[in-house]
Amino acid sequence: HTQSQLIQAEKMSSLGQLVAGIAHEINNPISFISGNLIPANEYVESLIELINLYQNFIQQSPPEIELKIAEIELDYLIEDLPKLIDSMKIGAERIRDIVVSLRNFSRLDEAEMKYVDIHSGIDSTLVILQHQLTSNNKYPEIEVIKEYSQLPQINCYASELNQVFINIISNAIDALREKQQNKPRITIRTSKLDLQNIIISIADNGIGINKSVVDKIFDPFFTTKPVGSGTGLGLSTSYSIVVEKHGGKLSCNSVVGKGTEFVIEIPV
Repeated sequence: HTQSQLIQAEKMSSLGQLVAGIAHEINNPISFISGNLIPANEYVESLIELINLYQNFIQQSPPEIELKIAEIELDYLIEDLPKLIDSMKIGAERIRDIVVSLRNFSRLDEAEMKYVDIHSGIDSTLVILQHQLTSNNKYPEIEVIKEYSQLPQINCYASELNQVFINIISNAIDALREKQQNKPRITIRTSKLDLQNIIISIADNGIGINKSVVDKIFDPFFTTKPVGSGTGLGLSTSYSIVVEKHGGKLSCNSVVGKGTEFVIEIPV
């Protein structure tokens, strides 16, 4: 049991450092781009104003200028350039959101228990796994349905709960890839159980798990994946984090051929 915890802790520590490092490296250039887009937009507006002023005062331009205006499609350029700058702003903001999500996931500075928004941890995990959720030549896109309830902040080890989310959602993705159905789906629900506890449900419509396997699913080193594809530590460590470190409950409900649901119960 100790061995499994040490292996998984080292794995997640390395992942957290990698993610935090990537977030830091991305943040610097994107901050530079975002900062320069503001004056760039002002320069564009000033140049367009100057062109309009020229056109108002000079009714007939020399043939060379008229030819150039036609060549570059000046009217379209003036109309489209501000839109192009706006789209660049949206793209930069999206990258900054991703950086924030990566930092939230790693949470290297939050080793102690503290109050956090559990939804931000789930969303950050989905950002990390986004490349596995999108469609490619081999698999269709996996739809993620989020049914979040209004929840209080939870006093927890945030980075370790993020480990639980990434382990369970990764397993759901594997199950959906194995089934290869037309409309793969992961549904994440949160709700209050009572004043002291919340529930997080992560369900897929994948291949499901046999009852005999469900009984062993949280055992260290137990895995149904091929050699080299899984260590059998993800769910056992998740169970330890939820039950032993947080005093919660982690259960698995599954129907073969219909899907699997993991239910996490955590004290507020």
